[in-house]
Amino acid sequence: MSRGIENCNPGNIRRSRVRYKGECHPSTDPLFKQFETLAWGYRAMFILLDTYRVRYGLQTLREMITRYAPPTENHTALYIDAVCDATGIRPDERIDTRSRRVMVPIVAAMSRVENGCAARRSEVEQGFDLTGF
Repeated sequence: MSRGIENCNPGNIRRSRVRYKGECHPSTDPLFKQFETLAWGYRAMFILLDTYRVRYGLQTLREMITRYAPPTENHTALYIDAVCDATGIRPDERIDTRSRRVMVPIVAAMSRVENGCAARRSEVEQGFDLTGF
């Protein structure tokens, strides 16, 4: 089982001062956040990507994934290609981070890249529902 799935953190969101609903305190993982359920972990991914758009003006998958998985730590270009291939969204296409139709496939694809296994669509959808968008 991957670390992200074990931590109920399918996006492998690093520990930080930011607190998300459903986050476990304290985390027993020294580097990554842990959540009560995978749905809460997916919710955190949706919230984080929406924050990238609202706070930082990032509008495209290329912009968002470059911040989310920077080249200093990841094969960012391959990550972007994998998400675009899985979703049919072009890397420089503007996306609506509050659209269930758009975001559920994106987050599911990101989870696959992060964990090496397909996400359960129902858990990703539950995570989106928890956002209140």
